[in-house]
Amino acid sequence: MKKQRLLLILLTSLTPVAWAQQGQVFETRTLKSDILKMERRYAIYLPPDYDHTDRSYPVLYLLHGAGDDHTGWVQFGAVQHIADKTIAEGRATPMIIVMPDANTKVRGYFNQPNGRFDYERFFFEELIPHIEHTYRVRSERRYRAVSGLSMGGGGTIYYALHRPGVFAAAAPLSATTESHRWIIDQGTTPAQLEAYAQRHTLDSLLSEKAAGAYIDSVKQVRWYVSCGDDDFLYRHNSRLHILFRDRQIPHEYRVKDGGHTWSYWRMELPIVLEFVSRSFAQD
Repeated sequence: MKKQRLLLILLTSLTPVAWAQQGQVFETRTLKSDILKMERRYAIYLPPDYDHTDRSYPVLYLLHGAGDDHTGWVQFGAVQHIADKTIAEGRATPMIIVMPDANTKVRGYFNQPNGRFDYERFFFEELIPHIEHTYRVRSERRYRAVSGLSMGGGGTIYYALHRPGVFAAAAPLSATTESHRWIIDQGTTPAQLEAYAQRHTLDSLLSEKAAGAYIDSVKQVRWYVSCGDDDFLYRHNSRLHILFRDRQIPHEYRVKDGGHTWSYWRMELPIVLEFVSRSFAQD
């Protein structure tokens, strides 16, 4: 009888701890976009203690790949389990993770060159302010990071290159760097296409002609670049590494066993969370 009581007390005492280690995922939340003239969806992960404190949190914007939507990292990437575990182990700081939908009406994270669907404007001018107004988010640059896989890896790269003053860290995984090839070429002039390609081409943004002040700002972002050795996008990622080395932009570049698969990205997500946490901590 004493053993049974002791076991009951032990289980009762452990239950709040186990419960407290569970974060929350809301798979579909929405905001109205005046820029895109439609409702936009996103998923969000809130850390385990979100409802039990009044603290504000750093935020990671986690971008999905082509063919998925805002639920990709939830359904296939095990974001809740991985984030809970990495935070519980002390490898990552509690953070909010935002997973926006970039696969409704037009696929991709960038503005269309004809100005008819400005997703990048929406992301920076509406989504980020919405998140910072709706949730307890630290709004300073040092507490904001971006990561993503494949098409989302390309979004990660160009968002951080276009606006290096917005993010403390960027972690592209298995990234495509040629997302500009997917644009809708309807009513687009050759001049618009050329200007668009220049803004979404690594060689253009990181050319030797790029202003020193711009390169210095890119160096302020902490970069983690990872790609599997069997990934068909290996050239994209190795090219980014080479250009970063040529321009002396500090970064971590990792080539590991794996392909263009969710098993690879699930393996990398804890490392990304740990990496951006170091950026939030400013070690």
